[in-house]
This record gives sequence, structure tokens and C-alpha cells, in this order.
Amino acid sequence: MISREEVREALTGPVASLSTPFTFDGEVDYVGLRKLIDGNLTGGSNSSLLTYGDSLFTLLSDDEISDVTRVVVDQTGKRGLTVAADGGWWTGKTVEFARYCREIGADVLMVKPPIWGGSVTVDTLVAHYQEVAAEIPIMLVTNLWAANPSQGLKTIEVVLDKVDGVVAIKDDILGQFVREMTAMVSDEWAVFAGGQKQNHLDIVHYGAVGYMSTFVSFHAPITHQYWDAVSQGNWTGAANIIAEHEWPFFEYIGGLNGGFDAGIHGLLELSGVAGRWRRKPFHSLNDQELEGLKAFCQSHGWLVSV
Repeated sequence: MISREEVREALTGPVASLSTPFTFDGEVDYVGLRKLIDGNLTGGSNSSLLTYGDSLFTLLSDDEISDVTRVVVDQTGKRGLTVAADGGWWTGKTVEFARYCREIGADVLMVKPPIWGGSVTVDTLVAHYQEVAAEIPIMLVTNLWAANPSQGLKTIEVVLDKVDGVVAIKDDILGQFVREMTAMVSDEWAVFAGGQKQNHLDIVHYGAVGYMSTFVSFHAPITHQYWDAVSQGNWTGAANIIAEHEWPFFEYIGGLNGGFDAGIHGLLELSGVAGRWRRKPFHSLNDQELEGLKAFCQSHGWLVSV
């Protein structure tokens, strides 16, 4: 079983979140997924990370989630940490999937408990994490507490004390919540920021070790420039990279039809990894939108080889 130290090392720096690619006909593109994993590892990520959101589990069946996980484990091999993700299932199903992940060789499982109408409590969440962590080391994710951050901090406090199998946590809430959370757990768990470099910069001084990197998948030099600045304590340099590259990038793709994920899948095509396609009813970029994304990225020097 992987150690806390190995998990922390693998999640230090840029963390590549996997976007499940599809063919034009809506089939999972496993060839493209394998190419994406290879590119992320070459680009500087020390892990292959599946998430309920970015990996589009909302568009996959339970069997497909299992198949995608197996391919990610196989393609990553010993080259990096493999983080699986569950489908937001009830405890029994999540435990079953955790056992499957352990058997196929995944290192860590990101656990996203189901939430609806205030149905979960601190006690039920702690019990959920305990049962799943008995099968495989687990990672928590904070987005389930977006509407109730006080419950989140209390749950994390209890889990830190009572559940030995937690090794990491990914944040999506930001603000004072994540600063308090990071200060609370960073000695024991590897903390990394979801989404953007600026989110990492907000919590690095509280003990966060990494961040989810978008650029590592299509223009890795930006990733290295940012992490080099952080490693050297060059905070002004790190902030300048965010202002020059991250802000315009996310402003542009956030305004695309279909949202930022449509843009991420467009970049898969522009980078030669896979097609731009997503399953219906999600919007996939049309030719004009893809050309606009290409021109925008080229104007910033991010796709000079296309």
C-alpha cells in the first residue's frame, strides 16, 4: 500500500486532471485517453487524476467508469500516482468500487459522497469515509460542502482524528474555508488546489503542496515557469504568470458555448490528442468555435506547433 510520503511527493507541483475524450459517435476514446495520460506525465505531472467532474462521470455508466479507471491504471503504470474517483454512490457501492480499484492497482480513491437536501451529517460522512478507507487509501474533495462550509470544517476535523486511511484532499471551495482547512490538515494530508494556479497561491503558505494544472496538458512550459517561481519563493514571478497566462485563458474558455470543458476538449483536438467531442446533451465546439480557440491560443504562444 502506498505511503503518505509517496502520495505527498506525487501530488507536489502540477497535478493533471484527466478529461475523458469521446469519438464523434459518442464512444469513449480509449486511444485518446492513453495519449492524454502519456502527455501529462511527459509534461510534468507525477500523477494521473480522475475526477467526477473533469472526467465527465456524469456522461458515463458505472461500467464505463470502471473501464476508464482500469485503462488509467494500466497506462500510468509505475510512472506516476493513479487517483481513481467514484461516481457519487451510496456507501455500499462505493466500498465495492474501492475494492475493485485496489485489486486493479489504483493507488488512491477520491471519494465524493452523494448529497441531496441536507441528507448527510458529520457522523454519516465520517462513517462513509471509514468504510471506504478500509479498502484503499482515500482522498477527500470539498465541493460537497460548498453550501455548508461549517459542516465541512467540522467533518474534516473529525475525519482527521478518526480515519487513518485519508492521505490527501482536493479543494474546490476556496476563500477562508480552504485556508482554515489547509492549516488544519496539511501536516497529515497532501493538500492541493483544484482549478487554477491562483487558488494554489492563496493556500501555499498554509501548507498546500500542489494544484490542478490545465497547461500541463497542452503547453507545459507555463506549468514549469509557475512551479519554478513557487519553488524559488519568487511570489511576484508566480503572480505575473497567473496574470499573463491563467487569467486570459480561463476568461476566454469560460465564455465559450458549452463552458470551459468544451474548450478543454477543443484543446485535445488542437493538441492532436483526441477529438473535441463530448456526449450529448453537452455541447461540442463547432468548427468556427474551434478555429477561434486556436487563434486565441496561438496569439498567446500556447499552440505554436499547431
